[in-house]
Amino acid sequence: MSDALLEVRDLVAGYREPVVGPLSFSVRAGEIVGLTGPNGAGKSTILRAIIGSVRVFSGSIVRRPGTRVMVQPQRPFRLPEMPITGHELLHLTHAKDRDAPAALQPLLDPRVDRLSGGQFQLLQVWAALGSPCDLVYLDEPTNNMDPGTVEVLGDLLLAWREERGVLVVTHEHEFLDRVATTIVEVGA
Repeated sequence: MSDALLEVRDLVAGYREPVVGPLSFSVRAGEIVGLTGPNGAGKSTILRAIIGSVRVFSGSIVRRPGTRVMVQPQRPFRLPEMPITGHELLHLTHAKDRDAPAALQPLLDPRVDRLSGGQFQLLQVWAALGSPCDLVYLDEPTNNMDPGTVEVLGDLLLAWREERGVLVVTHEHEFLDRVATTIVEVGA
């Protein structure tokens, strides 16, 4: 295996039948790899195959031994009443709340059930990026975010990319053009 944190080669994945592939790419430390394509192209299916929650029909997925992974799902779970603060949420993921960027500071003291959807999504992304991991999987991280919050998200990814490898699944081409070191088209 090369120095890649993750290598995906000729992957064909799906559920009862294949829905996506073959697809090949790798993620190394310092890289932000974007999987993009239209809705329904299989971007999230690829991510679920990497995580191990859908069927792999052929190809290979190899993660470097010892690689610590964090996953930020497309729809992060949040109870209607969730009486924990942003600080407490970050503590649960071992993310660095003291090192959180200035844009995140206002999200740390309030209860997370009082945050907007975009604020909660941004806090969840930081919970992944700020944790002690080597590889981060982000599934549609711009969901629920207004343009200003998407800008903050891009800044976070760019500022912290040297610390780890990041795999981003999104159909937001403009966002990927700004942050990704490599863009992989799914369903093209």
